[in-house]
Amino acid sequence: MIRIPDGGVNLKSVAGRRGGVTDIEINWNAPGVKGREGNIWGTSVAPYGFTVLGYGSYMESPWRAGSNESTTISFSTDVTINGKPLAAGTYGFFIALYADSCTLIFNKNTKGWGSYFYNKELDVLHVTTRQGKNQPESVERLTYHFIDQTDHSVTVALDWEHWRIPINVEVDLVKTTLASIRQQLSGAMGFDPPSLETAAAWCLQNNTNYDQALSWINVVTDPNLGRIQTFTALSTKAGLLNKLDRPEESAKIMQHAMDKATALEMHGYGRQLINQGKPKEAMVVFETNYKRNKGAWPTAVGMMRGYSANGDLKKALEFGKKALALAPNEESKRGVEQNIKTLESGKAL
Repeated sequence: MIRIPDGGVNLKSVAGRRGGVTDIEINWNAPGVKGREGNIWGTSVAPYGFTVLGYGSYMESPWRAGSNESTTISFSTDVTINGKPLAAGTYGFFIALYADSCTLIFNKNTKGWGSYFYNKELDVLHVTTRQGKNQPESVERLTYHFIDQTDHSVTVALDWEHWRIPINVEVDLVKTTLASIRQQLSGAMGFDPPSLETAAAWCLQNNTNYDQALSWINVVTDPNLGRIQTFTALSTKAGLLNKLDRPEESAKIMQHAMDKATALEMHGYGRQLINQGKPKEAMVVFETNYKRNKGAWPTAVGMMRGYSANGDLKKALEFGKKALALAPNEESKRGVEQNIKTLESGKAL
C-alpha cells in the first residue's frame, strides 16, 4: 500500500534511554484522548483482559499499548522487568489491562499490526504491574518516558489520560559493563594501553575479574608494550595483586608507584588508606609526602588528616594551621577552616 501522511491522527513516536551500558528504545504510535476522557480504559479503545478483535489471527488478544503497528521495546543487554529476567533483544509489547492491575507481555513478533496478529505461543514474558489511575493532569497523547533512574534501574512510565502504567527495568550493572568492556577490548581498543588501563581500574574499583584485569594492566606497564609507568597505572596493578592475595608483590609495585607520584596523588592515596581503615599506613604516606615535597600544598593537609585519624588531635590542629597558610584558593581555605573548627571542638575529622 502506498505510504502517505496519516494527518497526525496517531503520531509515530520513539523514546530511548541509556542506563550503564544498556540501551532501551521504545517505538509506538501515540493515539490521542480526543475528548474521550473517562471513556478510554475498559472500553473498545483500550479493553480489559483479552478480546477477539475480529480480524488478523482471530485470537483473544491484549491491548496493543499504543495504536496502529505493534509497539516494540528493545534492550541491548539482559534485564529484569519487575524482578523477572528478560534476555537482550527487541520485543512486541502488549498489555492485558484490568481494573486494578496490568499484565505486561513481551512477545517475539515485532512486525504485527497492533495486536490483531497476536500469538500467545510467541510470548516470552508475562509480568504484573499496578497502574496509577488518578494522575492529576490528563495526558492527551499516549507517551512513554523514563523516571526514577539510578545507576542500575529505571522506570518506563506509560502515561495516557489519567493513567500511569509503570514498567521497572533493572540491570546487573557489573555483569553488563564487564561484558561490554570485554567486547570492546576484543577489537582495536585491545591494543590501546589507556583503554586497557581504564578497564583494569574499573575491575579493581568494582571488585571483579581480577585475573584478566591484571593481564590488562601488565600489558599497560610492560616496558616493551604499553610502557606506562605512572602512579595511576602502577597503583592499579598493586591493588589487583593485593586482591589476588599476593601482598609482597603488591607492596613492591606500590612502592614503585609512590616513587612516581605527585604530591596530590600521594595525598589521595593516603586518604584512600584512611577510608580503608588503615590510619597507620596512611600516616607513613602523609609523612613521606610532606618530607619529599617540603610542606607544599596539600601535604600539610595530609599530615592534619593523618594525625587526626591516629588520635593526635593536637598535632592535627598544628598542621591544620600550617595548611591554612598555604591554601591556594578560597575554596581550599574554607575547607581547612572548617577542619580546624572541628579539631578545636575536640572532634576527629
